[in-house]
Amino acid sequence: MRKGISIVTLIAVAVCLGGCFSKAATPAASRGATQHTSENSLDWEGTYGGVVPCADCEGIETFITIRSDLSYQFRARYLGKDDRVFERQGTFAWEENGNVIHLKDFSEGPDRYHVGENLLFQLDKQGKRITGVLAEKYILRKVADGKTRAPYALFLPSQWRLAELMGKQVDQEITVSRLPWMRFEMQGSRVHGFSGCNRFSGGFDLTAGNRIRFSPMAVTKMACPDMNVETDFLGVLGTADSFHLDDRELVLFRARMAPLARFRAVDDKKQ
Repeated sequence: MRKGISIVTLIAVAVCLGGCFSKAATPAASRGATQHTSENSLDWEGTYGGVVPCADCEGIETFITIRSDLSYQFRARYLGKDDRVFERQGTFAWEENGNVIHLKDFSEGPDRYHVGENLLFQLDKQGKRITGVLAEKYILRKVADGKTRAPYALFLPSQWRLAELMGKQVDQEITVSRLPWMRFEMQGSRVHGFSGCNRFSGGFDLTAGNRIRFSPMAVTKMACPDMNVETDFLGVLGTADSFHLDDRELVLFRARMAPLARFRAVDDKKQ
C-alpha cells in the first residue's frame, strides 16, 4: 500500500512540477511574438516626403513610397541645381528589431530609415539616428497612405506642361519650346515656370478637398509677338481654386465648372 501511495505521489509531484515549469517558460517563449514593433504595430504603408539637407544645393526634395509587398519607390530632386528627377525602385527588408527598413541595392544615398508614427527618420551610414540642430530636417512625413492618390504627386514631375487652355488644345498650335509649363516645390510651397514668353514664380496653398490658391506671380518683362496664350495662362493661375490630379494629368478648375487648363506630366529623369 505504501509503495502504491509513493508511486502516485511521485507522479503527482512530477505533473505539478512540469506544469509549473511550463507556465513559467511561456512568457519568455512568447515575448518575441508579442513585442510591439513598427512593422507589426504601425500603419506604415504609404508615401513619405520632405526636403533634406544638401551639401551643394538648396535641399533634396525626397519622396519614398513603401508598400506591403516590401517594394519601394524613391524619387528625389536637387533643388536649385538640377530639375531632373532621380528615381529608383526595388525592394526593402525589415531589420531584425522590426523598426528599421533597409532599401536593397541602393548605393546612391541613405538606405536605412527608422519607421515611426507617420514618419521616416533617415539614419546615418552607421544606421544610427541623426542628432544635433539639423536632426528635424532628416525626417520624412507621410503625405499619402497606401490606398490614396494624394496631392504629393504635384511635386513629382519635372514639369507640368500645358496641353489645353480654356477648352482649346495648345500643344498642336505652339512649338514645344514655347509651351507654358510649371513646376511645384514642396519647400516653401513655391511654383515657378514658363508662361509662353516670360518666366514666372510665386506661391500656392493647398487645402482639403483638392482646393488650391496661387499667389500673385512675379513675371519677367520680355515682349513677344503673340502674348495671348501667356495672358490667358497667367489669368488661369489667378482664378483657379480647385484641381484634379492623377499620375500623369493635372486639371485646374474654377468653382468646379469646365476645366480652365489641363497639364501633362513631363519627366526628365536621371537613372
